[in-house]
Amino acid sequence: MKRILLTVAYDGTGYSGFQAQKSGVPTIERELNRALTELAGVETEVSGASRTDAGVHALCNLAVFDTESRIPPEKFANALNVRLPEQICVQDSREVPANFHPRFCDMVKTYDYVIYNARFPSPRRRRYSYYSYTPFDVERMRDAAQYLVGEHDFKSFCSIHTQAQTTVRTITGIEVIERPCEEERIAENAAAMPPCGCETEQESNQAAAEAVSARRTVSPREIVIRVSGTGFLYNMVRIIAGTLMEAGRGALDPAQMEVILSACDRSKAGPTAPPEGLTLVRYQILSGKSDKNMKNSNN
Repeated sequence: MKRILLTVAYDGTGYSGFQAQKSGVPTIERELNRALTELAGVETEVSGASRTDAGVHALCNLAVFDTESRIPPEKFANALNVRLPEQICVQDSREVPANFHPRFCDMVKTYDYVIYNARFPSPRRRRYSYYSYTPFDVERMRDAAQYLVGEHDFKSFCSIHTQAQTTVRTITGIEVIERPCEEERIAENAAAMPPCGCETEQESNQAAAEAVSARRTVSPREIVIRVSGTGFLYNMVRIIAGTLMEAGRGALDPAQMEVILSACDRSKAGPTAPPEGLTLVRYQILSGKSDKNMKNSNN
């Protein structure tokens, strides 16, 4: 018997999260289990590190399984990928110690929440970002984010349906990154050019001026809320993103984040941001723990 560690990337659109469910709805874990069972010839199940929500994506979620298969550990990735749907791809497979489990390691996970901020939505970004036409003040979002760094009780920032034994978590860092969307900006500039011969010169000049004014209000850009921590509660990153957006649009003073934290009341924080903007982008394992310690570890 050997234990294999998989690094899995997936497009969570159309899946009800990572974890398999009794209802039989499509999940990432269910597809991995099906492919592994088909490959190994015996029922095989994975155990995932991060139970991402429905519609959430990942570049590097981790999962382990035990097997007596004679397939070399590094060959499982290729063998599984030919059996998996195109939305799921195993990036790496390797053997790990029998007592290793990524969910119960000292680690830091990083999520990116991507906001596409522009006058109009971009069809090619709709699956992997949240669209908003609201002009966000990024500096206000950065100011608000810093109140969340460190060890806090994040009860205000998790779903009321969470089943965690404790709502205390540690955020090691939050960045709010702003970057222009050059392709959309070029297209917008081209679209703003007045058509020749269809308008008077005065009308053309007015239309061009209005287009310039609109672009100054919201020029196409991505705002990325990057959150790193040792563990997260149910919906925690999406609620953080929703609350920071409230600060960015001026509905929430950044200093109120301290009050929201201390309230330990979900109703005090902002809305839960939609899932399509969220992606697990990094999983950094610092050290492992033995099976003996697993029972006492929190997700």
